[in-house]
Amino acid sequence: MSTPTPDFDVSNFERELILRNMRLEDYDSMVEMQLACFPDMQPWTREQVESQLAHFPEGQIVIECDGKLVASSSSLLLHYDDDLEWHDYKKIADSGFIRNHQPTGDTLYGIEIMVHSDLRGMRLSRRLYDARKELCRSRNIEQMIVGGRIPGYHLHADEMKASEYIDRVIDKTFFDPVLTAQIANGFSLQGLIPNYLPTDLQSCGYATFLEWRNLDYVSAGKRRFRRTVRPVRIGAVQYQMRAVKDFEEFAQQARYFVDVAGDYKCDFLLFPELFTTQLLSFLPNERPGQAARTLAEYTPQYLELFSHLAVKFDTNIIGGSHFVIEDERLYNVAFLFHRDGGIDKQYKLHITPSERKWWGVAGGPGIEVIQTDCGPVCIQVCYDIEFPEVSRIAVQKGAQLIFVPFNTDNRHGYLRVRTCAAARCVENHVYVAIAGCTGNLPFCENADIHYAQSAVLTPLDVTFAREGIGAEANPNVETVVIYDVDLELLRRHREQGSVQNWNDRRLDLYNVTETPEQPTNDEASSLEA
Repeated sequence: MSTPTPDFDVSNFERELILRNMRLEDYDSMVEMQLACFPDMQPWTREQVESQLAHFPEGQIVIECDGKLVASSSSLLLHYDDDLEWHDYKKIADSGFIRNHQPTGDTLYGIEIMVHSDLRGMRLSRRLYDARKELCRSRNIEQMIVGGRIPGYHLHADEMKASEYIDRVIDKTFFDPVLTAQIANGFSLQGLIPNYLPTDLQSCGYATFLEWRNLDYVSAGKRRFRRTVRPVRIGAVQYQMRAVKDFEEFAQQARYFVDVAGDYKCDFLLFPELFTTQLLSFLPNERPGQAARTLAEYTPQYLELFSHLAVKFDTNIIGGSHFVIEDERLYNVAFLFHRDGGIDKQYKLHITPSERKWWGVAGGPGIEVIQTDCGPVCIQVCYDIEFPEVSRIAVQKGAQLIFVPFNTDNRHGYLRVRTCAAARCVENHVYVAIAGCTGNLPFCENADIHYAQSAVLTPLDVTFAREGIGAEANPNVETVVIYDVDLELLRRHREQGSVQNWNDRRLDLYNVTETPEQPTNDEASSLEA
């Protein structure tokens, strides 16, 4: 079966977000951005940027979006000393030339972070802070210190002291575009610095003295007693189906859950299968087959919404699944919206009798393993998890995480998905996350009732969660469950677990492989045995 040709171009909805080290050819774009961000301050000179790159290239980081520079971060390393003149920006940053950079320093000092005004609210500063933190961990740097601006202070300078303003920001009475973000990124306030940068009129020359401690830091001569981990945080949405008046109301509900995932710093957020059938509640009442095709007309809005949310909230989103028309055939497709702006998709392979009868859905062409910033993953839409061959092939291709968006109308259907998902964990030494819909959609045929209990499941062994349940929602209650899985633990389990199902397969007796040309639904599946 050949790959279907979409009636739309997914690339029109993708964004290319790249975090990388600064280059000298970025200079003109940086000056343009600095003038937009800090109109009252003198931008970097070319000599300053050249000097920064010459002394500490790893500490100068930028983000570009679709080829345009949209954010940057500058820093240097120092040996911490209480007597250093932390209050004097020019001295501590060598007036921006950082010729005082100390390659073996134990303190990363942040000179500047800026985000283009066109992309404010996209949490790009958090990506830059995370990159600095990762630099501290990889270089075994003890701490990060920044002198932070308080650009909202000038609005209140006539009525209160800077220290009072900072207290109001910390207790959430005021919002400051810089300090609020820094507190949210794990920095603790150590003091207030007057006359730090006199040309900063918005901050009235003041700056906060902020510190972030690297908990992974190991001082010289000491052993690290913490075991190695590779954590991945997964959120699974148990989504309440209710009538909505238009697409924007649906988008508002979806945005809420992605916002929660962003606040909890989830690496992945999983929505349920066909939760977009909620849109049928405001569409004209049609026979089910035609209604599904009308729903597919919302594919561009759906792609634009979730692509934007994944980048803004820095979370990889498995956007449940959605009806798509390709080559005049109706498919049930799960999309993975990467937090760097890319989009991948997985067709539902196995079509239930109900889907075939009511909507006329066709089965997809093949099993995809998608590369993400947390490793290779696989999406199996509902019924697909009930076919063990799919997971075997996906794990052979390297998948460690399996995401199962499902949509079931009763407990029996849910338990089929849940039981098979748990079995895939044991058979293949993987984690499986499942997410379903709850609630009702009266008068929407074949989408009217729902049953769900979303969960993150693990292999069954002493090193994992009890009963193989990492996290689990209460049945039929709208919520999101969040759980940290450990990929390093998974690797060790495969090699040293109480049982080693993957290693102990009898490949001399049987094997599971993909056919070179994927069969249609009417053809027999081909397995070697």
